[in-house]
Amino acid sequence: MKIAFINQPIDGFIPPHHNSIGLWTHHVAPYLAEKNDVSAYFRWKPTQRSWNQEDNLRTHFVHSLPKRIVENLDRVIAPVKNKDIPIFASQLYYLDYILPIALSLRRQQVDLVHIHNFTQFVPIVRMINPRIKIVLHMHGEWLSQLDAETMKKRAEMCDLILGSSDHITNLIRTRFPQLADRCHTVHNGVNVENFSMRSDNGCRADSKKRLLFVGRVSPEKGVHVLLEAFPSIAEKHPDIELDIIGHVGAMPMEYLVGLSDEPEVNSLAAYYHEPYGDTLNRLIPPQLASQVHFTGNLPQESLIDYYQNADVLINPSYSESFGMSLVEALASGCPVVASRVGGMVEIVNGDNVGILVNRGDVTELKNAVVELLDDNESRIAMGRAGHNMVADRFSWPQIAQRTMDLYERV
Repeated sequence: MKIAFINQPIDGFIPPHHNSIGLWTHHVAPYLAEKNDVSAYFRWKPTQRSWNQEDNLRTHFVHSLPKRIVENLDRVIAPVKNKDIPIFASQLYYLDYILPIALSLRRQQVDLVHIHNFTQFVPIVRMINPRIKIVLHMHGEWLSQLDAETMKKRAEMCDLILGSSDHITNLIRTRFPQLADRCHTVHNGVNVENFSMRSDNGCRADSKKRLLFVGRVSPEKGVHVLLEAFPSIAEKHPDIELDIIGHVGAMPMEYLVGLSDEPEVNSLAAYYHEPYGDTLNRLIPPQLASQVHFTGNLPQESLIDYYQNADVLINPSYSESFGMSLVEALASGCPVVASRVGGMVEIVNGDNVGILVNRGDVTELKNAVVELLDDNESRIAMGRAGHNMVADRFSWPQIAQRTMDLYERV
């Protein structure tokens, strides 16, 4: 089978410059290329020029307009775009990226194309490749949030629609029941061998406890809730350290906060009046400033050490389609505390690998973290259970095989 992956033009692919979606393609595409003819398309960047690590995977790096130009096309696109669709979902947005890809797919006579998130790429690919099988893979809620008629037309052009969690898949099925049989879940995965449990099985010689957050440091991730809870946690554990890993900066409000119909998510608009990093820094008491560490983005290789040295991974998100940091932490034997939202419930609920709390509830978050820190035996047992659960459900070979099985159905 001839398969092609189209990565988001806003993402990277080559380590250490990829996010969770780039990581998905980075692991799944080479696995499928062992028995299929596989290509992968990415936007060219100075850090993303070529990829020679997988001999059986052909990579194409597409030159397109600089991101700063694309993101300032509002005045140009506004007069001709669908007024019910935001700029980032318009068919004209990144047309310079998808058009040469669609033409390349036709030249290569590709059988199946796998598109991540950008629904506007579907009609362009379909127009130029009328017989190709199209897989649309949603890692967020756009298909269930944006203009229903436009999304319906795009979804109907797809032969298979994937959600990164049952949460995402069920939202799509509910909105488009006539397409329910095309909708399936394919989770994100983890390299279980790399994110292995540390040799001391969670029993370090020192008594200092470490908390960890990994992800985009943006209002919807709820890092402000974690920092509001931190002083109370420090009262119980004065030597506590908190590592916050990820780029600090609010995601554009129209991508998530402005689209949601959930009041709790809408309320995050209050955090857009100033740089989010300034808000977070004000929440840290001066006497605790040396115990909170913002590291910025780190490559996967460096993340492994943080996961293995952490006592608890915390994800206090208000909205989460999957929860990549949860499976990485659990693979490392680190139990988790997470908000009871989205795909995170599917990872944590019922497996005794962590604790779910209500989003935005500072007291409940604090109590859950302190409970785990106070009980070494339970914390270590949860970490071991988490490692086994991830190995059983979320390894990349399992995710890739699940993907291939669904391809073969269409």
